[in-house]
Amino acid sequence: MHLSSADDLRAAFAASRIRDAEAGRTLTGPHTTDLAVRHTAKRADARDCSTGEQKALLISIMLADARELSRAREGLAPILLLDEIAAHLDATRRTALFEEIRALSAQAWMTGTDLSLFDGAACEIFEVRDGVFLPQ
Repeated sequence: MHLSSADDLRAAFAASRIRDAEAGRTLTGPHTTDLAVRHTAKRADARDCSTGEQKALLISIMLADARELSRAREGLAPILLLDEIAAHLDATRRTALFEEIRALSAQAWMTGTDLSLFDGAACEIFEVRDGVFLPQ
């Protein structure tokens, strides 16, 4: 289904309410579409890139959105919740990620199972053990 406006989306939501209720989930909406991304430097579609390159592309989109939100909110950056963010990134990309988060002055909660991936992040480290946050 192609939705070209907010009015089209509202109408599609209204028309699918009963079907959504029966399914127990939302069947119509932007979450059902694919995002087409291109790695311009490599001249390749994201689907043809490595896992690390795909993750870097996704992170760049997320950080661009955070920069725009911060600009629109007069410097108030969003809180970033980044699960396993450092996995699949090489050291150069990890360093760039940490620098960008600092440049945004954003509060970022990053999870990971390999503590060494956060070397150079200049952040507080917590271990979660038995549901308790333990400072490192």
